[in-house]
Amino acid sequence: MASLPAPDTVAAALARTVQQHHKTAYIDHDQEIRWQEVDATSSRLARRLRALGLGKGDRIGIILPNRIEWLYTYFAAAKIGAVVVGLNVRYRDVELDFMFADSQIKAVLAPRSYAGFDYVQFLTQAQARFPALQHLLFVDDAPAANLPDGPGIAFHTLLAPGGDDTAALPPECSPQPDDLLLVIYTSGTTGRPKAAGITHRSQLASARAQDAHTKLTADDLVQLALPLNHVGGITCGVLSMLLAGGTCELMPEFNTDRLLEMTRKHPPTLLTGVPTMLTLLLMHPQLARGDFSRLRLLIVGGSNVDATLLTRLQAAFPEVAIMNLYGLSESSGAIVMTPWGASQQALLETIGKPLAGAQVRVVSPEGKDLPTGEVGELWFRGLGVIRAYVGSQRDAGAFDAEGWLHTGDLGFVDEAGLIHLMGRQKDMYIQGGFNVYPAEIESVIASHPEVLMVAGIGVPDPVLGEVGRYYVVRKPGSTLTEQSLQAFCREHLADYKVPRQIVFREQLPLTPAGKIQKAALRAEEVT
Repeated sequence: MASLPAPDTVAAALARTVQQHHKTAYIDHDQEIRWQEVDATSSRLARRLRALGLGKGDRIGIILPNRIEWLYTYFAAAKIGAVVVGLNVRYRDVELDFMFADSQIKAVLAPRSYAGFDYVQFLTQAQARFPALQHLLFVDDAPAANLPDGPGIAFHTLLAPGGDDTAALPPECSPQPDDLLLVIYTSGTTGRPKAAGITHRSQLASARAQDAHTKLTADDLVQLALPLNHVGGITCGVLSMLLAGGTCELMPEFNTDRLLEMTRKHPPTLLTGVPTMLTLLLMHPQLARGDFSRLRLLIVGGSNVDATLLTRLQAAFPEVAIMNLYGLSESSGAIVMTPWGASQQALLETIGKPLAGAQVRVVSPEGKDLPTGEVGELWFRGLGVIRAYVGSQRDAGAFDAEGWLHTGDLGFVDEAGLIHLMGRQKDMYIQGGFNVYPAEIESVIASHPEVLMVAGIGVPDPVLGEVGRYYVVRKPGSTLTEQSLQAFCREHLADYKVPRQIVFREQLPLTPAGKIQKAALRAEEVT
């Protein structure tokens, strides 16, 4: 019997999973939600959104932590051809104002308040500033009878069963594979954030490649703390698990105590996170109290390879396969991963190989391909690489006419076809005529037994042009000094790579996705 063609829209992918699997899709605050309920509720919401006048191409902003309402809205939008704009609960007025104007958001889903921020007040006032913003939808955690009167629509009323539950959506709602589904804003490390326009086709391509590479099945379960407004959460987590029929337990925000409690109730088969999350997990004094008896695969994503962290993970989880994952908003999700059976050296020194369907080039500043082993800018094409940005930054020069994404990341490909990531192009500094890649020095500093986190940047120097400044978070109780850490670096690095400046901090600034935010460190230098 011939196999059915792969679904080419997210709505079709959900429909197939609903047909094939009758088990738990999501766990949210200990509530288990089956695939059939996800489908029925998102269809009900799709009809109610249509009744509000929302349809193909309309932008729906979501400002929520990881919770089931986020996903109901995502699938409802996928069914009516609308576009979800992922917004993080850590964004504040300046960031939100830009994104509302840039995306022309027509409806927004938000909590009434979160972490001390009054969304009712902010969004009510925003309607006066942004004429496109017509509908305010609020998620309430309190019982309906106790809700205060106020503006907007209580989201639970849109989910309630009603007489239109069996009505078919009109044909004009049906999205096409190359229609936009998601707008995800880059971190905005320089200038204005850029809006990655992710389509049904591009997101499915990345998720499908990751699903195949990691051998996901319906028996897999992951606790998902990576935010859903980031490809690490919505593509690498939600969509790849949907294609396999697996289960995601949603974490509103990363917390090691809560994660360990979750693993005891629902032992995971997958563990995934950015280095910051996994470092904090390994530091937890009661790590052994978590139930990792079913764990088969651990994925580290979203940053340079941290050999020290990977080695510590291997020691903590000796029977578990470990992989690096490299992806960007512009690639809709994962595009490079560690191969199965990779050597220890390959795991600790490289991010892996392009997933099936992706191509890579290493290119000089003049746009010429570089030979094996030479460092240049990494360009990718194929798989989930999007065509362009959308919004006001659509002309930003990250994409060329041949479909290559110019990542801004530096690296090289070795003779085995493995990609060595050297960090961001703008992170490299030239000290006394030598190119220095902070990722290499960060890896050495991170290997010091008293170092918890590190981030390096180049700063001006009147003699050498630039020198390295490395911000270091020491482990609790450490008395590590600048001089002793520099001496440690001299044992492992060429003299011109040894940090000239070391600044100790209690913590480092993080992006909403949990990565170290070097832009904030550079901004300190400017001011």
